[in-house]
Amino acid sequence: MESGPAIFAGTAFTLFGAGLLLWTATRALHRAPVALGVSPMAAITFATSMGAAFLILGVWCFGRL
Repeated sequence: MESGPAIFAGTAFTLFGAGLLLWTATRALHRAPVALGVSPMAAITFATSMGAAFLILGVWCFGRL
């Protein structure tokens, strides 16, 4: 009964984290701004760390099954 919410949360966190990492990498490779009005290196660092954190959180949720 408790595995349903864990599967949903794990899927949501993993997809969001992977999507954020993919989007950040694509923007950085094309030298496009990741966030407007922010230092490019700071924006890339912050977005990458948040993407990795969401990906790790999603994997943790799957590990709780």
